[in-house]
Amino acid sequence: MSVPGFTGGTLSRVADHRNDAEAFAAAMGDWRARLLKLDGYDPEITEDGRLGWTMVTEAADDAHIVLLGFDEGRPRFAAAPEGVPAPPLRSPALFRALDQLAPGEAATYAMARAVLDWNARHRFCANCGTLTTPFRAGWGRKCGNCSTEHFPRVDPVVIMIAEHDGRALLGRQPSWPAGRYSALAGFLEPGESIEEAVAREIQEEAGVRVSGVRYVASQPWPFPSQLMIACVGVAEDDAITLDENELEKAGWFTREEVRASLAGEGPFVAPPTYAIAHTLLTLWANEG
Repeated sequence: MSVPGFTGGTLSRVADHRNDAEAFAAAMGDWRARLLKLDGYDPEITEDGRLGWTMVTEAADDAHIVLLGFDEGRPRFAAAPEGVPAPPLRSPALFRALDQLAPGEAATYAMARAVLDWNARHRFCANCGTLTTPFRAGWGRKCGNCSTEHFPRVDPVVIMIAEHDGRALLGRQPSWPAGRYSALAGFLEPGESIEEAVAREIQEEAGVRVSGVRYVASQPWPFPSQLMIACVGVAEDDAITLDENELEKAGWFTREEVRASLAGEGPFVAPPTYAIAHTLLTLWANEG
């Protein structure tokens, strides 16, 4: 299945570091130079309108890179100056801008964001605590004390809907835009299968028991390093017991209601098109 957003074209844009480390380093160096080349930005696109960002053509390996917006269709990035806090990782400005990225560009951005953020967060060796240094053009870090090598991690997350009698279970978090509902989601835990994680998360958040879990699609989500695994499970009944620490509201929606919402005319605001939740709801709504 084709998933819009952060998929498509990533592997064709950089050399394969497993087979040709030198070519990969050169490709990544070229990519990083292009990523950091800035011609200007609109300060109104930042989260709170701050004007303290510095235009840069180079940045330290551990710099926090921020997408500021677009100029003539090209993404503009900046690095947070030392001592200046970075904007929130999930800034509304960023997500508004992502709608303008073509799939291949979004895939490159996802790769860039995830690798840069991993380098910024993993500067010290998890084995002995010594400061590490990057290698493989930033796709690895090595400890000079114990020689342990560290590589970027990916955190698997299940994102799913429960279905019952032709309706889908959706929920909303209080931090979301008014009226938005989406699929439930949660991280896999150690020793857990995808199917078990889907069943556990739905029961924990909405009190609904599911079985017959089926896989739909996956999508990288670089905020900071998730792999979203979309699934559908069959609910035993439609009784909801809400965990208010996780969700503000939850409810059942028919296929007609979901299709209308995806078209912008339904009872709730649908997830954005670049999110795999949108793909998941579209697939489910078109099954019946």
